[in-house]
Amino acid sequence: QVQLVESGGGLVQPGGSLRLSCVASGYIFNINYMRWFRQAPGKERELVAAISRIGSINYADSVKGRFTISRDSAKSTVYLQMNSLKPEDTAVYYCNADFQLSATTSYVTYWGQGTQVTVSS
Repeated sequence: QVQLVESGGGLVQPGGSLRLSCVASGYIFNINYMRWFRQAPGKERELVAAISRIGSINYADSVKGRFTISRDSAKSTVYLQMNSLKPEDTAVYYCNADFQLSATTSYVTYWGQGTQVTVSS
């Protein structure tokens, strides 16, 4: 069964840091983009950061300079290092990735179950 599992969320004070991880498991032929989204209460889900298979990266303006996305392709894992956290970063963070399950199939997008990040004093 192909799935994405996030970890690393929690409660942190403003100005603090957290590192989220998301591991892909199951038989996967290829992974293209891996992304982090977040959804705060009462708000729509938004893209936070994305990284392609060849390392192209983009960030939401609200996190530029504070968050860093990276991936370890050998471990099928994507990370989100979050520094200088603000209360407005509080949200459920979701991992998302485009999987190709065989050489003859198209890419399909999968989602993780989410991990809560709360920034509060």
